[in-house]
Amino acid sequence: MDTPRLLIADDDKKTRDFVAAFLKYKGYDVVQACDGQDALDKLETEEVHLVITDLMMPRVNGLEFVKKLKTMRPGTVIIAYSAFGNYEMASNLLKAGVFFYLEKPFNLDELETHVKRGFEHQSLQSQTYRAKPALKNRALMPNIIGESSKMLSLFELIEKVAESDSTVLIQGESGTGKELVARAVHDLSNRKTRNFVPVNCAAIPDELLESELFGHVKGSFTGAVANRIGRFEMADRGTLFLDEIGDMKPNLQVKLLRVLQNRELEPVGATRSKKIDVRIIAATNQNLEKLVATKQFREDLYYRLSVIPIFIPPLRERKEDIPLLVNSFLERFNRNKKSKVKGIDSDAMDLLVHYDWPGNVRELENLVERLVILKGFGAIGVNDLPEKFSGVTISPPSESMTLPDSGICLNTVVEEFENNLILQALKKTGGNKKEAALLLNLKRTTLIEKLKKRRLDTIATSFA
Repeated sequence: MDTPRLLIADDDKKTRDFVAAFLKYKGYDVVQACDGQDALDKLETEEVHLVITDLMMPRVNGLEFVKKLKTMRPGTVIIAYSAFGNYEMASNLLKAGVFFYLEKPFNLDELETHVKRGFEHQSLQSQTYRAKPALKNRALMPNIIGESSKMLSLFELIEKVAESDSTVLIQGESGTGKELVARAVHDLSNRKTRNFVPVNCAAIPDELLESELFGHVKGSFTGAVANRIGRFEMADRGTLFLDEIGDMKPNLQVKLLRVLQNRELEPVGATRSKKIDVRIIAATNQNLEKLVATKQFREDLYYRLSVIPIFIPPLRERKEDIPLLVNSFLERFNRNKKSKVKGIDSDAMDLLVHYDWPGNVRELENLVERLVILKGFGAIGVNDLPEKFSGVTISPPSESMTLPDSGICLNTVVEEFENNLILQALKKTGGNKKEAALLLNLKRTTLIEKLKKRRLDTIATSFA
């Protein structure tokens, strides 16, 4: 996409022209439509990748327009705005496929931020679809959220792994969603109608874990007043998920290895073995290879478990998924907590995207829940975030320019640079031309002349 092209649909010509002028100044190729039907007609022939639309329009209203556009062009990024919005409307728009929703009156810089992100999202989406085959069962993994290349590769691997009956070892940092991946493998397998039985090996005391896994017979130890089946038998013909397998003690590792080799288990105190048909999915946040090297984990068990290894990337390696996760969590917690938080502003989102997330997705989910409870309504801003986010550094994009072989028009480039500085000064001073002139070391009259000559006065009024 050489020049980013977008369409603005709004029956209010004054607003439409104002937004179009601003975005043209920012370098976008803009197509205008006077309402939803006009936009649909233009999109039959015009090639655009992003649409900005008002909601209250004649002939075809905004929500109906969004639904028709998503049917016509599913990959189009849509930004919607309205002066009459509410939480229910915003929720319906997001469900219909809107990328972002703004309330009027909105800040033009905020709009431009979302336009930039929208084009980045569309570009990433198109690259991914070209690079990756269609995922047949993506809809069956609704709880795993992500559109980054690493996550799409993970989805593809889950599909392939599910078709086999081999043992799977899922590795990833704490909070990355290892149990979600395990459940997805089960749900896509031919065992999906049978039990999925999770066991956290680190949460059960060592002296109880053997009985918990393999069961016991009456009288086998003090307190064993009746026969009890273990998790293995509960998962018969289904899937057993052994979380935090790296914490399992050596004596139980031996017994687990025997079950994997012979497909038989022996309950505590029993004299006979039982045949068992269970698929094992194990998970750990530890480096099992290091544990093997230090003799803390059996090498033969490690190779039995890691027939098919799956690695889940940490959140800091797929930061483009953070806005998707935030919006998903916001929608869920708004619904569960009966709150009306409408979204998160661009500055706060930038801080979330640039944070390292040592607790990964779980940490992000817990933060969003906390913010929804404390905020209650309105949009989440920088001041609503915990103090630790004040130390997050956001690296500005490089402003360097390489001279192309074809050359440039120096006067045009210099003028654009000046225009950018002028608008920055006006923004910093809230539209006060006298103070902006002082920042630029210009006379006030000179600044006003430049604004009129370069037709920036209309945009400048938006900062007031």
